Amino acid sequence: MKIGVLALQGDFAEHIVMLRSLGAQGVEVRLPAHLDGLDGLIIPGGESTTIGKLATDFQLMEPLREFGKSHAIWGTCAGAIFLSKDVSRRQPLLGLMDIKVARNAFGRQVDSFEADLDIAELKQATDTTHPYHAVFIRAPIIEEVRGNAKVLSKLEDGRIVAAQEGHLLATSFHPELTNDTRFHEYFLSLAS
Repeated sequence: MKIGVLALQGDFAEHIVMLRSLGAQGVEVRLPAHLDGLDGLIIPGGESTTIGKLATDFQLMEPLREFGKSHAIWGTCAGAIFLSKDVSRRQPLLGLMDIKVARNAFGRQVDSFEADLDIAELKQATDTTHPYHAVFIRAPIIEEVRGNAKVLSKLEDGRIVAAQEGHLLATSFHPELTNDTRFHEYFLSLAS
């Protein structure tokens, strides 16, 4: 399986390491031609406005939208923002996933935290029962899940931190910064 990681800005290298540890071919995507032959794409964390501006500059916006119509895309943190249809402000978005996201919902860098999440889809896909330990760094919150999108996980206070709409996946946290490969395995199952 060949999975691209949007490598314009952010922590793309960590996703590639995780993909390769699972036997998938992880490749950096910077230009429209780099999408050819991919089974799926990860949009990493970073800074969503910068990712959108660079995607616009490199003429990636429409190719990414077209790719997302038929291929799995997973946005983590800033990638979830970029994948969404609504962030209540003007910035370049792919508008593929019917979710509303609030940027930096938990505050500044010093407000970063970790939490254990109960995610039924991960338990089913990987046949494990322990919670998923998630790392949140200047994380967004998924404020609304609309249309055909569904909630995958919430914090104890009810705030949504993971959602899925068909072959599209969004997480507020950074699975690539843990040793737990279950979210990457789940994404590979969507891409296959």
